[in-house]
Amino acid sequence: MDTLFSLRVFREVVRQGSFTRAADKLGISTAMASKHVSHLEKQVCAKLLQRNSRSLHLTEAGEQYHRCCAQALETLDTAAERAAGGADTPQGRLRITMPMWFANPVFSGWLAEYRRRHPQVALDLILDNRKADLIAEGIDLALRVSTDDLPPSLIVRPLSDIRFYLAAAPDYLAAHGTPATPQQAARLDFVLPSYVDMDSVRITRGSDSFTLAPAAPVRADNTLMVRQMVLAGCGIGYLPEWTVRRDFANGRLARILPDWHILTATLYAAYADRAFLSAKVRSFIDFLCEKTAQDAEAV
Repeated sequence: MDTLFSLRVFREVVRQGSFTRAADKLGISTAMASKHVSHLEKQVCAKLLQRNSRSLHLTEAGEQYHRCCAQALETLDTAAERAAGGADTPQGRLRITMPMWFANPVFSGWLAEYRRRHPQVALDLILDNRKADLIAEGIDLALRVSTDDLPPSLIVRPLSDIRFYLAAAPDYLAAHGTPATPQQAARLDFVLPSYVDMDSVRITRGSDSFTLAPAAPVRADNTLMVRQMVLAGCGIGYLPEWTVRRDFANGRLARILPDWHILTATLYAAYADRAFLSAKVRSFIDFLCEKTAQDAEAV
């Protein structure tokens, strides 16, 4: 028999002071209620209830057992309520892994807005360029930017296109000239990321195309460091639009070859299991869909 249900039957019999009323409450027969209590008595090897045709009362062993049983069932019921609440109301700790360059003003501002909307959700942000194992590391959600499809083992939702621009510091361009063509740009120094292959990037303008394969005397495994080196005048860099939006606006960086399409990657939200998707994960994905759509319209 189901011992957990037997415990619930026993608790209800004590509450109601009657097998018949307890059985009606639980939607079972009186005989089945009696069998469940007998099942518990056999398991604990002790008489729990003294009963006759008129009344029943707990034995000494039954009193102690009922007290512990009631506490255990209350703990289980509370845990179930909290777990069910997590499926309906965004709450708890949300662990998200994302590329390092998501530490930028655009995305940070969105995170702050999400927290204002959902103050019961605590954010645990993991900035790392490697592809984390979501299940093994207990991560709820991965934000990944890629030009390729993601592994079929993950549930993936595309959120937005991320545009990459060629950028350089005004001082660097003043010293080396502003390239007007891809061929001229290819002769200048570049600062490239080392964690992804960007040695050869095909850029287009209408029906025209050109493959940029420039020299890269500086490489870094962190896009934010690439940006800093470009700002310092070390060369030209491919940078995500979110990281350079303010730099373009305030003149710290200049966009190179603005008429050419450089590179576009897709931002994906990826998680391990579709079943029982928690409200915190669902709310964050919906929030990002909203913000990326607004951002695409504004830019």
